[in-house]
Amino acid sequence: MLKYNCHLRFVKYVDNSRHMDTKNAIAALGALAQEHRLAAFRLLAQTGEDGMAAGELARQIGIPHNTMSSHLATLSHAGLIKATRDGRSMIYHIVPEVMRSLLGFLTDDCCHGRPELCGLSPAVQTDCC
Repeated sequence: MLKYNCHLRFVKYVDNSRHMDTKNAIAALGALAQEHRLAAFRLLAQTGEDGMAAGELARQIGIPHNTMSSHLATLSHAGLIKATRDGRSMIYHIVPEVMRSLLGFLTDDCCHGRPELCGLSPAVQTDCC
């Protein structure tokens, strides 16, 4: 079960270039490499600052609440999401700076430093979240 106000667990998420280091990128990608966790992360990304309760995430994805809790713990441990308490509910949110760092890590060296050749504009790399 997640504790109140889950926070990032790794000491170093972003290196000097403002992008994630390899160890944390592997942890984040591993956490997203499962159908229900990826669906939950995408739903949370759509909700923005509002976030979503764990029960509602489970309902929308169509999985049991206890399974959703396990998936949310994995995403939280990877630093991709955080939880806050709202009464009796836990509300989950993405951590935008971690998402930006992961996207930066993945696209940093795209096309020899020319991301526009890969169809990535500089605005997509920096202003997505």
